[in-house]
Amino acid sequence: MGELEEIYYKYADDIFRYVMVLCRDRDVAEELTQETFYQAVRSIDRFNGECKMSVWLCQIAKHSYYKYVDKKKKQQEAYSHDNPMHHSPETEVLQSEEKVALYRCIHALDEPYKEVLLLRMLAGLSFREIGEIQRRTENWARVTFYRAKLKLKERSSDVNG
Repeated sequence: MGELEEIYYKYADDIFRYVMVLCRDRDVAEELTQETFYQAVRSIDRFNGECKMSVWLCQIAKHSYYKYVDKKKKQQEAYSHDNPMHHSPETEVLQSEEKVALYRCIHALDEPYKEVLLLRMLAGLSFREIGEIQRRTENWARVTFYRAKLKLKERSSDVNG
């Protein structure tokens, strides 16, 4: 048995478990373990013994995992850009019309419901901040926001139904 084969049999299970912790997917972990040893064979001349072999292999495994994540992310981005469902003019018009209808319903609400909804949804303020603006409590802001959403649902179902 050759030296590289001994290294594989000695460390393969450890590397697999390490990669499994990273990705939590058995198939991906097996693939990345193989990739780790492939990369180790390609660069064995760079192993200088300053660290343990297991540490060096884990570093290679970690980098293989990062490459895998980057590749997967790029594939998903390419898919979302290529998928016409995400960017069709018809979809954008419908979404725009839905937004206009939603804002009309919000503006038809009585105060303080309208203001609390706008502060929360558009300004992204916390309930504590909304309470401070209204000179009320954080709990008041939560309850008012909840009631405003109920009123909004009622109005939108009246308009749509």
